[in-house]
Amino acid sequence: MKILVVDDEKLIQDVISEYLKANQYDVFLASNGEDALSMILKQDFDLLILDIMMPQMDGFTLLKEIPKEKRIPTIVLSARGEEVDKLSGFSLGIDDYVTKPFSPKELIARVKAVLARCQSSIGDIYTYQGLEVHFLSRSIFIDQKEISVTPKEFDLLSYLIKNKGIALSREQLLSHVWGYDFFGEDRTVDTHIKMLRNSLGSYRKCIVTVHGIGYKYVEEK
Repeated sequence: MKILVVDDEKLIQDVISEYLKANQYDVFLASNGEDALSMILKQDFDLLILDIMMPQMDGFTLLKEIPKEKRIPTIVLSARGEEVDKLSGFSLGIDDYVTKPFSPKELIARVKAVLARCQSSIGDIYTYQGLEVHFLSRSIFIDQKEISVTPKEFDLLSYLIKNKGIALSREQLLSHVWGYDFFGEDRTVDTHIKMLRNSLGSYRKCIVTVHGIGYKYVEEK
């Protein structure tokens, strides 16, 4: 698998590259957003490991510039660990957020978890009133109009629908949607549920909060 590492610190590049290559990944390097965008437009990558603070074009700007058809599963690796930065990243569709300083072994675990989630798919279509979820093409339609959601929002909705009517704890959602190797917090689930509800419009009511436990998906009568 081909992984693009975008970071302006050579030492960081070298460390990540060494660990990725030891795990049999093909590694490509870029030191700024402009170079990375040029590489992304010319070839396909399976994963993007991205710093935020870089010269010429920062990481968030790069994410906005990547065409929809070239979107790549993304792990942000940044010294900026404030909640607002993490929320900004997830709103742009990233799959994980790791703060510096970081453990290379933990990063590799997250890489494997993200890649495993992105490779899995189910070939089916779920329909409820004007809501359609196409699992194979990873598309969501409301009243025949496709809506835009992040990869993680789609995974979360898919898992909730597959377990329709079942109260799922935040821990269950973290394990099954983010992966057993994910080192995040329960708040990660709440943040993505909020974004998913906003994306679903009137169908937000289908995602019900189960107080003291987590969430469940229901079809309103």
